[in-house]
Amino acid sequence: MILKKSKLAFRGQRIENRAKTLKLFFIFSLYSILCSLFISCYSFRGASLDPSLKTIQIQNFLFQTAGGPPNLSLQFNEKLKEYFQRNTSLKTTNANPDLMFEGAITGFTVEPKAATSDDKGGLNRLTITIQVKFTNAKDENKNYDQEFSFYQDFAQTQTITAVQGELIPKILDQIILDIFNKTAGEW
Repeated sequence: MILKKSKLAFRGQRIENRAKTLKLFFIFSLYSILCSLFISCYSFRGASLDPSLKTIQIQNFLFQTAGGPPNLSLQFNEKLKEYFQRNTSLKTTNANPDLMFEGAITGFTVEPKAATSDDKGGLNRLTITIQVKFTNAKDENKNYDQEFSFYQDFAQTQTITAVQGELIPKILDQIILDIFNKTAGEW
């Protein structure tokens, strides 16, 4: 009798374990299906390229402002090229590109923000502004000429020279993301 009860308990536990396994499998399958649907929807709505676009040219952006490190335009140019190479299938070219970027760095400003009790700036703000002219040779309706700007704050006890090595890459990364989203969002 005790043996029958233990066999029944063991059999009941096996059935219960199978039910849990099937339930977990079902939940995992449903989750996988939902994730794949979400990802596929995102790729159709996100930065998908028109298949007719094959080449891109990023001209050297000029440095047309006072202040800032002398290699700022070089930094920006290289970061912008790298971003498009990494995130698209476009090939760089110097002759008859499908897409072209050109422009200038027009602002590099440091201004006080958030005053302290003794009327000094508690924070300083570094703002970089870049004028971008985008030309799409395949569709003129996608062209734009727009200013992009972003900033980072830093403590007023620090000098711009001390923090620019950390702040400038963050600002440029955000501006490049904004440029990419403006351009790719229009495709």
